[in-house]
Amino acid sequence: MSEQNTTPGQEPLLTITGLTKQFGGLRAVGNFNLTLNPHDLNGLIGPNGAGKTTVFNMITGVYIPTQGEIIFNGTPIHGMQPFEINQLGIARTFQNIRLFPSLTVLDNVRIAYHTHAGYSMIDGILRTPNFDKKEKELTERTQEFLSVFNLQDRQGEIARNLPYGEQRRLEIARALAANPKLLLLDEPAAGMNPAETVSLMDLIHFIRDRFQLTILLIEHQMRVVMGICERITVMDFGEVIAVGTPKEIQSNNRVIEAYLGPGSAALSEKFSRRKMGQQEGQP
Repeated sequence: MSEQNTTPGQEPLLTITGLTKQFGGLRAVGNFNLTLNPHDLNGLIGPNGAGKTTVFNMITGVYIPTQGEIIFNGTPIHGMQPFEINQLGIARTFQNIRLFPSLTVLDNVRIAYHTHAGYSMIDGILRTPNFDKKEKELTERTQEFLSVFNLQDRQGEIARNLPYGEQRRLEIARALAANPKLLLLDEPAAGMNPAETVSLMDLIHFIRDRFQLTILLIEHQMRVVMGICERITVMDFGEVIAVGTPKEIQSNNRVIEAYLGPGSAALSEKFSRRKMGQQEGQP
């Protein structure tokens, strides 16, 4: 198994060591390790039930680890509440879109911006001039932000009425409005058609560079994972079975067997040799 990459002189943004989560007698994740450096764009993959979303839930404080530690930007965050972790700079999206479906596109993003509103509760209750000023600034910032995601013309629409791909973009925009350093994407391409998937891949690259983010994504569409991720961690039955570049992962026998079953790696290798022989004009 390849080791996680590190850059000399660069402090990791996220370090996970020995992370374990048990639900009664079931161990969902065991001895999980991961290192992310600033500006990484990495993938976390594995068959259904491998423990990927459980890892995301521990990083974001939804679950408290049974064992292990999570260090984010130098701060231990295992055991913190989700809102505290979000305020430190970690945001996420979900496999099933979790917008506020009855609110407008504008208000979905404004809600995320309110942690940076700049006025007190008293200002809000009394509707002071400071409240009016800050609310106006908040709306303007939200509109500028929507334009980055080509959603400015949709700002007055109810979120549930957007096409599926635009709902995904809105969810990512809302997550980024919290100004995170680390963005966790849980199956962002789920339910997308091929054209929407290509657009999403471009968007993920764009937001990584535009907002100087570190991104970790869970995804079942291998086209997305292999097309945009720089390194990939593979899980099976709650444990890491491989770490490496997309090319290394594609040829890893343990990964092939985790997805296709025992013996599939040998069949895949035999097929590859046969195909190569045919290309060289051999029988």
